Amino acid sequence: MSDDERRPLPPQPEQKQTPPGLTKAMTPVPDHGEDSYVGSGRLKGKVALITGADSGIGRAVAIAFAREGADVVVSYLSEDEDANETARWIEREERRALVLPGDITTEEHCAHLVRQCIENFGQLDVLVNNAAFQRTYADIGDISTAEWDRTFRTNIYAPFFLARAAIPHMKPGGSIINTTSIQSRQPSPHLLAYASTKGAISNFTAGLAEMVADKGIRVNAVAPGPIWTPLIPSTMPPEKTKDFGKQALLGRAGQPAELAGAYVLLASDLGSYMTGAVIPVTGGEIMI
Repeated sequence: MSDDERRPLPPQPEQKQTPPGLTKAMTPVPDHGEDSYVGSGRLKGKVALITGADSGIGRAVAIAFAREGADVVVSYLSEDEDANETARWIEREERRALVLPGDITTEEHCAHLVRQCIENFGQLDVLVNNAAFQRTYADIGDISTAEWDRTFRTNIYAPFFLARAAIPHMKPGGSIINTTSIQSRQPSPHLLAYASTKGAISNFTAGLAEMVADKGIRVNAVAPGPIWTPLIPSTMPPEKTKDFGKQALLGRAGQPAELAGAYVLLASDLGSYMTGAVIPVTGGEIMI
């Protein structure tokens, strides 16, 4: 597949899905690195827990980690078809995949994820807090208290719950990677709740990095720009999907595969002197 086919320019076909969306229903289908990512053993012997690993960025990271030698816990809400597809790609690399559905907004499920990781794999080396909840609104009056609460519980409470449960099991050299966003620095008004949580994630990353530095655990974040994932057609108006990503300097949406390298960097010894950092992968949308 050529770069043009894997990284298409706008316009995209107008499309709409019911949240949280499915990969196969997207046009074009996102590139997660299935045919392009080449590993080199940088995570050999590691175990990673990735939330939102069923599709989008999470799937791309799971495929990359498996090709780098890691076993992967695939955490997701309810998208069984997508999650099982991610697991198949992991297992094609002769790595183990543990598929665990459930709602990370609850403290109990987050503890369950970590417990299952330890019981099945005996260790936890990399935690990727990637799952996110997003909706779009033109007026603050349309955002219910329940939805505001769900956005915060998914996007910032869950990383707290998971980090708190995971850190006692992580050894020096362990890595926590949070997914923040360009929205943390350039908030869009129609993404008020989502953008607010992404700002919180960036600050959570910096503070936690300082808190656990003496344990030898690194904490960093990746800040995606406009990335073509099921979150887009399932949460944005169809007319906005048409030119999604056009505002970036590169003139297009990013593909999930294009973020995988940043997560591998932060998870591996390549990033051994990095903590408290945020890596922008934004297609040129400026975060300085």
